[in-house]
Amino acid sequence: MDSRDICVEPSIKPPLDSGFLPAALWNRAYRKSLEGESTPVSIALEQSEDVVSVFRTNVAQDGSPYAHLNARYIERIVKFLLWQRGGWKIRVSGSRELAEFIAGEYSQDGPRGFDNELIGQKVYGRPIAVEHVKDPGELREAASSMPLGRHMDGCRIGFDLGGSDRKCAAVKDGVLVHSEEVRWDPYFEKDPSYHLEGIRDSLRRAAEKLPRVDAIGGSAAGIYVDNLVRVASLFRGVSDEDFEKHVISMFVDLGKEWGVPFDVINDGEVTALAGSMADDVNALLGVAMGTSQAAGYVTPEGNVTTWLNELAFAPVDYRFDAPVDEWSGDAGCGVQYFSQQAVARLCQPAGIDLPKDMPLAEKLVSVQALMEEGDDRAALIYETIGVYLGYTVAHYADFYELENLMLLGRVMSGEGGGIIKVKAEEVLAAEFPELGDGITFRVPDEKQKRHGQALAAASLPVIVKV
Repeated sequence: MDSRDICVEPSIKPPLDSGFLPAALWNRAYRKSLEGESTPVSIALEQSEDVVSVFRTNVAQDGSPYAHLNARYIERIVKFLLWQRGGWKIRVSGSRELAEFIAGEYSQDGPRGFDNELIGQKVYGRPIAVEHVKDPGELREAASSMPLGRHMDGCRIGFDLGGSDRKCAAVKDGVLVHSEEVRWDPYFEKDPSYHLEGIRDSLRRAAEKLPRVDAIGGSAAGIYVDNLVRVASLFRGVSDEDFEKHVISMFVDLGKEWGVPFDVINDGEVTALAGSMADDVNALLGVAMGTSQAAGYVTPEGNVTTWLNELAFAPVDYRFDAPVDEWSGDAGCGVQYFSQQAVARLCQPAGIDLPKDMPLAEKLVSVQALMEEGDDRAALIYETIGVYLGYTVAHYADFYELENLMLLGRVMSGEGGGIIKVKAEEVLAAEFPELGDGITFRVPDEKQKRHGQALAAASLPVIVKV
């Protein structure tokens, strides 16, 4: 089984990575090869009985010269769906053989054991289960989006917890009365009281600027379910035992301390909500390129979803020798293309010699400095990421109703970010003209970057009138 059995040649190649095999092009070529002789396949991902998403596609019929690629196609689709939408139960109709293949791949001891542990056991508290369903009619959507945010009444606090600072804002009847950033370094702190006291401090300082506190909303990197911390890089230094005892319920406990409506969700979702509120647009995917790749989505109706939108783990490059994510062990996933890891990886082919032991964040700073000096090698790095992005946006459009793409994060800072945007727009217009006219690329201004996230977070809770 080899992705190169389908010939795909991007018309615009990343200047520093000629082997890039865009998922969007490979999938389109595969689907075109079916030529009407195909078998329908439906994939349902269940978070709970009330939250189910369904993706419908087709695969080659038995006996087709492309039937041997069915497993590759479906496995990569399932991988994307798991990290985009989430769910512990996968139900597959249309092919028992493919259902059994996916069950083996995503078993605890299979090649995707990482996904089983992180999504299944840590997020949903049970291993991933795969079932074959004869009747595709059994697979029905259940609510996967909800109106959340955009509430500006009363006295509110909003906070955003990042890896280098925590932002906090105080808002009174929609007017920002206080906003500040406080430096901190949470990643490798072993004592969870460091995190808790830092958050308490920011909340207290904001509360001092308000006559009262009616509601608190927050955002942070990671996966949160009903305010419970399931997976979060901010607490990577905390032991498993202390995570269970002190971290999982941290925000639930803070809500009880304050005695007001208290909502915390993934920072990508709040970023997308902030962009939607600021520009008054919906059908918006926000992509933040920083320490990793974060994402969030606002539906055409203006709602956020119950999806994970952890696109750092979603495959975007289908070559078998694609760069490997050192955490999940999988190849060709977003984090290696849209983060500071991508910048560091591309330094060598660009001819930029930096110490191997230099931290990734410092490598990004070095490349940004070269960019300011007009270094052509640095420009090639940003052009390469821009080409990656253009093809990947077309891939995202297979999974999202997409009219707006908001780009932010440290990789997008400075002149390099402009190159990424322009190059991505060029690829979309050349390769996918049907999408190029329908998707608007947006970059937030400095005010939105500094205050938008905390403001949007403050708008999350509903204040119940008594």
